[in-house]
Amino acid sequence: MNKNKKVVKYRKPFNINIGVIIFVIIFIYLVFNIFSYMTTEHISVYEVEQGTMAENNIYRGLILRDEQIYYAKTGGAPNFYVRETARVGNGTLVCSVDENGDVARQINEVSQDVSALDSHDLTDIENTIQEFQLSYQSGSFYNVYSFKENVNSLLTESLSLAALGSLGDYAANAQTGNTFHMVNADQPGIVVYYTDGYEDVTTDTFTSAMFDEASYSRLNIQNLTEVNAGDPIFKLIKSEYWNIVLPISAETANRLADDDTLQLCFVKDDKKAYATYTLTEREGQNYLILTLQNSMIRYAKERYAEVELLLTEETGLKIPNSSITEKEFYTIPKEYFMKGGDSDSDGILVQSQDKDGKQITEFVAPTIYYETEDYYYIDGEEVSATDVILKSDSSATYRIGTQTAVLKGVYNINKGYAVFKQIDILYQNEEYAIVRTGTTYGIALYDHIALDGTKIHENDLVK
Repeated sequence: MNKNKKVVKYRKPFNINIGVIIFVIIFIYLVFNIFSYMTTEHISVYEVEQGTMAENNIYRGLILRDEQIYYAKTGGAPNFYVRETARVGNGTLVCSVDENGDVARQINEVSQDVSALDSHDLTDIENTIQEFQLSYQSGSFYNVYSFKENVNSLLTESLSLAALGSLGDYAANAQTGNTFHMVNADQPGIVVYYTDGYEDVTTDTFTSAMFDEASYSRLNIQNLTEVNAGDPIFKLIKSEYWNIVLPISAETANRLADDDTLQLCFVKDDKKAYATYTLTEREGQNYLILTLQNSMIRYAKERYAEVELLLTEETGLKIPNSSITEKEFYTIPKEYFMKGGDSDSDGILVQSQDKDGKQITEFVAPTIYYETEDYYYIDGEEVSATDVILKSDSSATYRIGTQTAVLKGVYNINKGYAVFKQIDILYQNEEYAIVRTGTTYGIALYDHIALDGTKIHENDLVK
């Protein structure tokens, strides 16, 4: 073998791996898109919907009525035969007082037997239950407690009357012996079983201290097992007319000064009613005195009521306040607009100079964003502030930037890019606004708008 034989290293040919190249390209593309997504400010979209908004004016007021307290003439154990908030006529038996307690004890014992209920009583209870079932809504679960209280009152009334009737001669003998005393209503009215010291208060005599509920107290008469002579035994509301006195701000008082009727809503059960009203001021505090002639029986057990004054209620397109923005426009007199160009669009004759310094006139049809009786509103997309326009058939001229105005609006993104649309706000609270429907240059139901109007500009593409 020749030891001097030279060995040449074999070089492998360079082979291009198409798979690796494609993988690298896809990887770079994915990295670029992820980076773009992470660094690009994204525009959230809101779909315009129909809505109604009312001005939030909720107040808690003092209820005043025409009330009369009936007092026990003798001491003893009381029994009650009329459920609370029931209407009674003149001469109706409301309650009794037993000096010895024997008759009262037997009435209480007999009234525990529900088999004493007759068909009429059972029908009344059944109707009450059916009425509640038909009107029940899960969103108003608090009504269950009122329903329970009503059923218990019905049972107590029916069973107590049945028990009194079953005692017959025994109760009659006690009454003859002047130890068992029946107490009847001497006029029509609504029976309630509490007192709080405000029974004689009127719209002329109320004080600011009466609105301090922390110091308010009441006596529940039905909880008493013994009364003394001169103690309250029941109370009668004698009139359907009643008042609610509300402490209000000076601003609200000024708004109400030119009228005397309003609609209100009771927060407790979402019931609406109309009331007449007067305004008064005492010790620097403004008060609204509402006068109603219905609905009183629903709140006969209440001394205070939370009500919402329905001063403003607007219906229209509901949009979030975050979408509302402002944009400045040039205002151009309408007499400078004319028909021309290749379409029937309204436009203006813009006077300018070409590169040779020669004066030329060009017809421009700018986008109109809003109009008043005398002006059209345009932006600077097709014209500039220094441009001069000519009036048709006249030598008069007008510089575009002579006068500007700011419009409130939103950015419509139906077409994938931002277009400013003017809005007419009817009502606005802290979160949403109601805008007028059917405006020529505005938005429509189900339009898509930018949720944040500060993050987008005219003609921006929506990603």
